Amino acid sequence: MGAQIPSAEDSEAKVAMTRNKLVLEQARAVGLLGTAKNTRLSGRVPSELIDAAKKRAHVTSDTELLELALSRLALEDDFGARLVKRKGSIPSDVDLGI
Repeated sequence: MGAQIPSAEDSEAKVAMTRNKLVLEQARAVGLLGTAKNTRLSGRVPSELIDAAKKRAHVTSDTELLELALSRLALEDDFGARLVKRKGSIPSDVDLGI
């Protein structure tokens, strides 16, 4: 029997789970996640939004989704804003070779 080639969906799930693991590990490393779950978060959102987010993140529970989403938001860098802020900062006489 030959080796099975993973489907695109399987590959996407593997990448998402690896990314999720890394985000949660980073959040733990900086003290954002620990053993104590001492705050309850509640809100009303469309079920379609929750379902789509769970599907994209490859998680099944609301708690997993919230921890992952909040961790990503808390750890998000400001690369885009810093990049835009640098617009026009390279002198016009610099040869970029393009």
